[in-house]
Amino acid sequence: MIRPAKDADARDIRALWNLAIRDTLITFNSVEKSLDEVRGAIHDYDAFVVAESDGVVLGYAAFGPFRAGAGYAHTKEHSIMLAPDARGRGIGRALMRALEDEGRAQGVHSLIASVSGSNPDSTAFHVALGFAQVGIVPEAGRKFGRWHDLILMQKRL
Repeated sequence: MIRPAKDADARDIRALWNLAIRDTLITFNSVEKSLDEVRGAIHDYDAFVVAESDGVVLGYAAFGPFRAGAGYAHTKEHSIMLAPDARGRGIGRALMRALEDEGRAQGVHSLIASVSGSNPDSTAFHVALGFAQVGIVPEAGRKFGRWHDLILMQKRL
């Protein structure tokens, strides 16, 4: 089931988010999120949805401002995260469909994905959803003692 995130989901979301922070190159962030930070994100993002099964959050997707300023109001940057055992089951696609539907309802013109160049699965996932690569920022992030490129991808809604 895909539905809007609520405060009660914060613990599950935090577990997924912090797993990615600790163990992967999905994000260049190396500082784990607190429960209060996750609760804040649920309320502060323009859209935040979860995939739930039997009371457990299997993944989430959210979007918020791409950049500050009124000229960017219709462009949003999104994030998506799945539990490792939820990958390859169509859950990510369902989350993105819900996020895109919400974006259209809010008048969003395009979604931006900022993808680690060291995460080819995410690049392929976004291409399969109709995102196009629009830029690369070489060595934009550093994690696990190495530099990593940032791939910018865009989908017009």
